[in-house]
Amino acid sequence: MRPLFLLTLIAALVAAPAHAARTVTDPSLPRALPADGAVSVEWTDPAQFSDLRFSNNRWEAQQGDWVTQLARHLQERAQARLPAGQRMDVTITDIQRAGRYEPGAGINYSHIRVMREIYPPRMTLNLRITGADGQVLAEGERKLSDMSYLQTGSTINTDNLRYEKRMIDDWLRRELPSPQAVARGDAG
Repeated sequence: MRPLFLLTLIAALVAAPAHAARTVTDPSLPRALPADGAVSVEWTDPAQFSDLRFSNNRWEAQQGDWVTQLARHLQERAQARLPAGQRMDVTITDIQRAGRYEPGAGINYSHIRVMREIYPPRMTLNLRITGADGQVLAEGERKLSDMSYLQTGSTINTDNLRYEKRMIDDWLRRELPSPQAVARGDAG
């Protein structure tokens, strides 16, 4: 029994540095997605994002690659909606993910993100859309939020970023309506 414990401990210690290095604030990581098609997405320093600055558990909040995942989702969905010949450049300047770490929940729960109506997902980004001729079609700052994130959507979805991704999808439907929606006069 003892050798099994030692092997488990050694495996955990070897894996710990790899896990610890996987944070959104790692300065060696890129802050932009590879150019892919007509949509480019980059982001400012994640250490300055609201999700980390106002977190009650900064260590837990910076774990993983959630900034890259959200940027990739935005790029893929925008690419699918952007009219042919247009280009979209996005810089994400702030993210506040849905939920918060609540310190009063106790030490056993300090790593759990609590979802409450008062903790909606938010994102701020700068946008520039240009036509095939280079003319600027849309430009400026956009502030995204989903104040009713707990009332809509499926409870079956287990994606940790489902609320943020849905917020991005809703915004893209408004920002880049499909040709059919434009013809009907709505934003679908």
